[in-house]
Amino acid sequence: MGMRPPTGLPSLSRRSRVLLVTAVVLAALLLLGPRLTDAYTNWLWFGEVGYRSVYLGVLRTRFLLFVVIGLFVGLVVWAALLLAYRSRPVFVPVAGPNDPIARYRTTVMARLRWFGIGIPVLLGLLSGLVAQSNWATVQMFLHGGDFGQQDPQFHLDIGFYTFDLPFYRMVLNWLFVAVVIAFFANLVTHYVFGGLRLAGREGALTRAARVQLAVIAGIFVLLKAVAYWFDRYDLLSSTRKEPTFSGPSFTDINAVLPAKLILLSIAVICAIAFFAGIVLRDLRVPAMAAALLVLSSILVGAVWPMVVEQFSVRPNAAEKESQYIERNIQATREAYGITDDKVEYRDYQGVSTKSPLEVPADAATIGNARLLDPNILSPTFTQLQQRKNFYGFPESLDIDRYNVNGELQDYIVAARELHPAALSGNQKDWINQHTVYTHGNGFVAAPANRVNKPQSDAQSASGGSDSGYPLFTVSDLFTEKDKQQIKVDQPRIYFGELISQTDPDYAIVGAAEGEAPREYDSDTAQFTYDGTGGVPVGNWFNRLAFAAKYAERNILFSSAISDDSKILFNRSPRDRVQKVAPWLTTDGNAYPAVVGERIVWIVDAYTTLDKYPYAQSTSLDGAVEDSIDKKTGRAIPRKEVSYIRNSVKATVDAYDGTVTLYETDTNDPVLNAWQGVFPDAVKPESEISAELRAHFRYPEDLFKVQREMLTKYHVDNPREFFTNNAFWSVPSDPTIEGGTFNQPPYYVLLGDPKTNKPVFNLTSSMVGYNREYLSAYISVRSDPEGYGKFTVLQLPGETQTQGPQQTQNSMTTADAVSREKTLLSNSNKIRYGNLLTLPVADGGILYVEPFYNERNTGSSTFPQLLRVLVSYRDSGGGVKVGYAATLADALNQVIPGAGSLATPFGGDPSVKPKPGATPPVDQGSTPPAGGVNPPPPATGTPSTPTQDAAAAELSRKIEAVRAAMRTGNFTDFGKALEELDKAVQDYQDAGGR
Repeated sequence: MGMRPPTGLPSLSRRSRVLLVTAVVLAALLLLGPRLTDAYTNWLWFGEVGYRSVYLGVLRTRFLLFVVIGLFVGLVVWAALLLAYRSRPVFVPVAGPNDPIARYRTTVMARLRWFGIGIPVLLGLLSGLVAQSNWATVQMFLHGGDFGQQDPQFHLDIGFYTFDLPFYRMVLNWLFVAVVIAFFANLVTHYVFGGLRLAGREGALTRAARVQLAVIAGIFVLLKAVAYWFDRYDLLSSTRKEPTFSGPSFTDINAVLPAKLILLSIAVICAIAFFAGIVLRDLRVPAMAAALLVLSSILVGAVWPMVVEQFSVRPNAAEKESQYIERNIQATREAYGITDDKVEYRDYQGVSTKSPLEVPADAATIGNARLLDPNILSPTFTQLQQRKNFYGFPESLDIDRYNVNGELQDYIVAARELHPAALSGNQKDWINQHTVYTHGNGFVAAPANRVNKPQSDAQSASGGSDSGYPLFTVSDLFTEKDKQQIKVDQPRIYFGELISQTDPDYAIVGAAEGEAPREYDSDTAQFTYDGTGGVPVGNWFNRLAFAAKYAERNILFSSAISDDSKILFNRSPRDRVQKVAPWLTTDGNAYPAVVGERIVWIVDAYTTLDKYPYAQSTSLDGAVEDSIDKKTGRAIPRKEVSYIRNSVKATVDAYDGTVTLYETDTNDPVLNAWQGVFPDAVKPESEISAELRAHFRYPEDLFKVQREMLTKYHVDNPREFFTNNAFWSVPSDPTIEGGTFNQPPYYVLLGDPKTNKPVFNLTSSMVGYNREYLSAYISVRSDPEGYGKFTVLQLPGETQTQGPQQTQNSMTTADAVSREKTLLSNSNKIRYGNLLTLPVADGGILYVEPFYNERNTGSSTFPQLLRVLVSYRDSGGGVKVGYAATLADALNQVIPGAGSLATPFGGDPSVKPKPGATPPVDQGSTPPAGGVNPPPPATGTPSTPTQDAAAAELSRKIEAVRAAMRTGNFTDFGKALEELDKAVQDYQDAGGR
């Protein structure tokens, strides 16, 4: 008896079908539900911030791409399946083992529409989902314009490579995808329905199958020919690994470029050979064409360029590559904004025969030398200004400048934010966390160049006192406005860097009229948010949406939510800017500023390109990351770029979350293109107020990228560039032990040689290539006048001016420093502050470093300024180190008289001498570095017998400390310190100073 042929897959019972449909529906809800919820809440959020047009614009582009690519791929696959099915041979399937695909053929025939329509639809959906992510490429093609610059090879505008070529590549890639999928779909269909048989030694192929497969293969090869044409242009962003420069090399232009044209011609011939398969029954012609294409791509596309590289270029590389290095230098400077019109190079000796007292601008430089390190003093700000356990400051503070009482001063600034991670106990209850503790309170600033008072030598030896702390300027709810030096009208902070660290990040605020306030404002007062920020959650539909978004049932049932309540979310300033402008790359650091008596966050944003012809590409995270980023874990942009501009400055209001984007570079073609896409998103530069502009800083991330480029691209001569001899390196941070992380750049006020006034600059030292000697000093202006102008001081190559690492070693190994450091390290934690490099004396280099200590007595300790280290190379070439409790005393040790230019501790900077003045200095009064001297006699007021006795006792105790230090007996030293502390207190109680 013969066997019955297989009848396909077994049919499902009704119950099974119901269960299957239910499972599919549940899976779809699980998959699509969160996305629909996010889409709706995003719709509400973008409406709140006023950027719904951006959201809709991106959504429309994504949807159109999804539809167009999905339909195109789906229709091409459907056509390939339909043609193969309709041209199937008519035959009666033979049962038995000789027809292994009979089972699958029967299954397909039983569900022909499922397969014939389902497969194209599925492939189209997948293709559309992938393609919609290319929305930016499409918009750049539609709105991109010209750069006004042509490349030197093809003489096409740069806009073609940045706006048009990526789009053409995208279209070509999807044509490839559709053709490849169609080929295999057609091939499998012919195989299933008998158009292609593998039985026998040679198999069999029907004429319809041969024609269809030959046409699809020919189209593929034609597309490959088009790809070879576009490959020519991609050579200008060549990824060929050259040790010195980027972009096309001699080999690329003289071997690879002609090879692409040859391969293009061969591909056209091969495509004709494939099309010949329509009329020729012999498949050897298309097969030979395919083999020719593969062989030629190996020989012409790979072997020939390698031969040229090895036997023509390498033996004469400096000469052969000279033209292309020159192109690379010019393009890289253009792409990163470091052209000659923006960068001024000056020769600088590194040593001077003058004194800073003879250079008027040095009064501003030295008088504003920064002693407070924003990357160390966060614990000090927290301990002294936290007020409540749920307030806090970021791990790394910020620097800005303010004009207070007519004096421009740089300040360490921070917002006293709500710190959700610090909530404890019942404070973490949902009601408290999301409806009570909702905001921070106040703006805190401290002059960067002075502290409350210097530590005395005795206090330094004991490692503790109430000295060496910032002089705080506070603007909050507890400070009367008329007493605020930096006036703030609304100090409440609902949007900030720390606030956004709660998970999930939202606060529900507002109350119905007449309802008692519930948000914590102070121990005796509550508050109800009345700002414009927030999305209404009074209606049940919105409540349901946000309850689903955060998986929180309390949003539905809590009585704390009224009809007038609003929800604040996406509260990070950086994230808010990134969401409203997804085409921008935001800087990793937002900083607070007081503008118009309101606290706003300023966020720098960049336009970037990943392929700029001939330009060096760089990874942002690699160029940006330094020792501070490693320590704090600051958000770092992670993308590959070859073009960057800080064309947008954004502000985020700390109270209502208002996001405003301002244009700051009217000549950026990339920003101009995006303004064509979203015409109302960015406000013109003319709307930037003078007060806001005064707080713009040159962004650190951009500066780090540019200084990385300047390590090589300051060199003009291609031959010198090729040798690497004149390259620089970014120095490692000398204050970090056991690490080789880049030294961060520093904001400082430098005296302008033309006006003698302080100018806010972002600066960095540069050392020689794989060396430690100082090679250059880079500074860029942040003040409105001359904003973005670089000055590069280049030191002669033969000089040996100490770099940061060498300076740190010479300062910390000085006898006085080493001795006191050893004593302090037993009961204190030593912290080195930022090592500032300051150009002074019209050719000299002054290094200034604050020296902090932190007592190891418990969790409540925090850094305080203990000493100041300075280093200076005099005209004789010797390096002097100063070490004292004040910058003035340390300066006098290395440059006699220069201490008079320093700002007094805790004093008014207006008492500094006028630029150029040379006040008399009593050299005999300068204490020795690290020494311990008795208190000087008071002047102006006669002493009392009690004071004389206390002073004598204090002198004896100081001598006892000295004796203990000489013996090295730590038991005697500790006892002597305790007695010294008591003597100091008695002396102060007696009225001594």
